Amino acid sequence: MSFIPASLSDLEKAGLEPGDLDAIIVTGDAYVDHSSFGAAIIGRVLESEGYRVAILARPDPDDVEAFRIFGRPRLAFLVTAGAVDSMVSSYTANKKPRSEDEYAPGGDKALCMRADGSIGAGIRARPNARPDRAAIVYSAMCRQAYKGIPLVIGGIEASLRRLAHYDYWSDTVRKSILLDSKADILVYGMGERQIAEIMRRLGAGRHAAGHLETAATGSGAAPATGAAPAGAAPKPDLSGIRGTAWAKHVGAMPPEALAAEFPGASILPGFDSLSGSDPEAKLNFETSFALQYRNTDPYSARRLVEPYGDRVVVQEPPAFPLDREELDRIYALPYEREAHPMYESRGGVPALAEVKFSLLSSRGCFGACSFCALTFHQGRQVNSRSIEAIVEEARILTTMGDFKGYIHDVGGPTANFRRSACGKMEKHGACLDRRCLSPEPCAQLEPDHREYVLLLRALRALPGVKKVFVRSGVRFDYAIADESDEFLRELVSHHISGQLKVAPEHVSDKVLALMGKPPRRVYDAFAARYADLNREKDLKQYLIPYFISAHPGSGLPEAIELAEYLRDTGFVPDQAQDFYPTPGTLATAMYWCGTNPLDGQPVYVARGAHERALQRALLQYNAPANAELVREALTVAGRGDLIGTGSRCLVKKR
Repeated sequence: MSFIPASLSDLEKAGLEPGDLDAIIVTGDAYVDHSSFGAAIIGRVLESEGYRVAILARPDPDDVEAFRIFGRPRLAFLVTAGAVDSMVSSYTANKKPRSEDEYAPGGDKALCMRADGSIGAGIRARPNARPDRAAIVYSAMCRQAYKGIPLVIGGIEASLRRLAHYDYWSDTVRKSILLDSKADILVYGMGERQIAEIMRRLGAGRHAAGHLETAATGSGAAPATGAAPAGAAPKPDLSGIRGTAWAKHVGAMPPEALAAEFPGASILPGFDSLSGSDPEAKLNFETSFALQYRNTDPYSARRLVEPYGDRVVVQEPPAFPLDREELDRIYALPYEREAHPMYESRGGVPALAEVKFSLLSSRGCFGACSFCALTFHQGRQVNSRSIEAIVEEARILTTMGDFKGYIHDVGGPTANFRRSACGKMEKHGACLDRRCLSPEPCAQLEPDHREYVLLLRALRALPGVKKVFVRSGVRFDYAIADESDEFLRELVSHHISGQLKVAPEHVSDKVLALMGKPPRRVYDAFAARYADLNREKDLKQYLIPYFISAHPGSGLPEAIELAEYLRDTGFVPDQAQDFYPTPGTLATAMYWCGTNPLDGQPVYVARGAHERALQRALLQYNAPANAELVREALTVAGRGDLIGTGSRCLVKKR
């Protein structure tokens, strides 16, 4: 095995020279060759298809020469901001710059790859070498480096910004990132199928024009300058690929004409009609978001067409998720499971530590939490890897020199989802008019942990494995809905290290309904059952619940209700999690519009930094530093009865 080329010395070891590559993956993350990192997956998939690929990791965003290190790619630049939206990576929920970047070499956010191939500060010595709106910046630099090369953008930043979206950091509605980046095509979702088809078409187009051979043969020469090859082939048609978006000049067309131009498509409100902050624009934004939200399932989704003056952005229906055999194949590709050696002197890449000895078992989530973008990105369909494939990967982990006998996690976005919610969803897709788990479990829900239990038992039985943990998040409402408590018994007995993290998120039923979470009584029932099982087995293992402050729907009364719950249960959160309006989520649309786009009902929103600080302080009401804010919140809410020294008081008087 070897790393995908990520330096000139790697290229030389592979017997390649600058200009020999079919595609260059440009990413805002340091290169970690592990299946938890999207650039590594896409790189390995393309390698397996016969393409010559390199990863240009975290290039200096101010120096075009850094984008010419590997020469001119034959077929495409593939650009991603990284594993996290660049604005989320760089700023807190209160818009403060983060001090570190765990996806940077050594966590030092100032470091990037320079034009000479070394790791250090860029030519402008930015405090943060991952630029804001990284996909746009990197795309512009690729265009500047080499004219005429097809440009494909993807990853979480592109996926969640694929159409007009509210941008929290500018407090405006921004147009599709496809237009801002001037990319030829945008890949949304997980991307393996899409990128393989895009590369096939790009390669076929070059071969047909007689300028370059197909990527698999790798023959033909390309200049290493910024100029396009003489007589360069026209770009092939990239339309019609599921899980992509592309733009087209159509002239000024009314909606009726667009409907005729794109038969069967849903025509979204034009960008100009929804990009303002007035009530009418927000109403149009609601309409647009609701259409997007209802077009995330591959079985039922239509094409979406979003007008921008004389252009349109066309979103194709989502790609169907990979089946078990395909997932097994992709996760069995020859990953090194390490950060690239060029980062060793910097201390490696911190993000690897959490996932290095973890196992992904599934993709997708039918939980449909309003604040989570997973449905918009991966969809509600859940597909999983086979037990045999996961056990084989675990065997590989046991052979690694720094493996200590502990598998840190076995799961996915939600650990205990191994299949879709019901047989109907598996065959025909998700329902458009209901959620599977909230406000009550659907009558068709089929909670089933049997295969997950078999997987955990098989992993525990492996020689060299001392303990297998489940840390990626147990969906407690799904667990408690299972008539059998076999999974909970196994979990309590074998797979917890003193604490189990779960996410009730709030205790106000009003807020929980807007979050897409079950009523409080469901969490209470789970907590009671968990406590019973621990007592039965004479174990002291605690629940660590996550809560969000200032989520749409939560005012000071609801925040105080949560604080009183914390007082009564004696739980003191170590961290307070503020609601973060990230692109693509239903809760973010609520935050911007002040309504729920799915039903048009008004939603209270804590917008100002001060009220958000009051709600956050209530989550940690007993911290001395929060006393003044807690007193203010209680006074404003008319809850002076909670100020004093009584047993029910949250804070003392001054």
